[in-house]
Amino acid sequence: MSGNDVSQFSEIFGLFQFRKVLMLIISMGVLVLLVRFLQGWSKKMHEFLPSRKLLILQLTTMLSFFIYILGTAVLVYGILKPPKELMLAIGGSVAVAVGFSLKDLVGSLIAGIILLFDRPFQVGDRVQFGDVYGEIVSIGLRAVRLNTLDDSLVTIPNGRFFTDIVSSGNSGALDMMVVIDFHLSLDSDFDLANALLYEVAVTSPYIYMDKPVAIIMSEVSIAGRLAMKLSVKAYVFDVAYEKAFQTNITKRGVRCLKENGIGRPILFEATEVTPLANH
Repeated sequence: MSGNDVSQFSEIFGLFQFRKVLMLIISMGVLVLLVRFLQGWSKKMHEFLPSRKLLILQLTTMLSFFIYILGTAVLVYGILKPPKELMLAIGGSVAVAVGFSLKDLVGSLIAGIILLFDRPFQVGDRVQFGDVYGEIVSIGLRAVRLNTLDDSLVTIPNGRFFTDIVSSGNSGALDMMVVIDFHLSLDSDFDLANALLYEVAVTSPYIYMDKPVAIIMSEVSIAGRLAMKLSVKAYVFDVAYEKAFQTNITKRGVRCLKENGIGRPILFEATEVTPLANH
């Protein structure tokens, strides 16, 4: 073994001294604690500033990304102090190994970074992804976590968002449009029904009055019968109250229509059952 080889081996062995490795492990632990502290702080902040909840969550996600990526790079370089030649060699080897064995994971990591900057949706948005609907609670390096309205946490790999369609209900805003449908019989007083449902919507405690309330009418077929569909389109002031808003308008709307004699479509008619004759 030549003197040059011995020198290189000595440099490599020196990187993994017990003191350096221990310091790196402790520093990485501090890095994780820092991110957790940041996430806990953001939860307390949006409790005090609910109107800025989405902005706080988005900033927390971005800071967590940069702390993990830049912090890890700085710690490894600052503590181990590897020579440039070794960094290039290891970087090339790692790139090849990762490319073959962890291509899906790397794809998700790259997708996560692209999602962070392209921003098709943000933390706090209500999104529909396939059959899953709920609120984005975190955008991680590997996956997006979505909390459904029945309080189930769904984890979706970041790469899925480049091949499948996703729709955002509020696109970073705190308010969101909610559509509530009512079906009426064709002989109903539609002008009265329109006025009643409009009043029900604007008097809801969850309404966001800075945006318009609209009622759209369309003729539809239900179980082979024609009916008129009135769609109440109104904005809830906070996406957290989406279902409360929908329930409030539905309950009060149905009661109001009934009290004013507005007919609803009958999907089936009761028929008299004739008993079989005794033989």
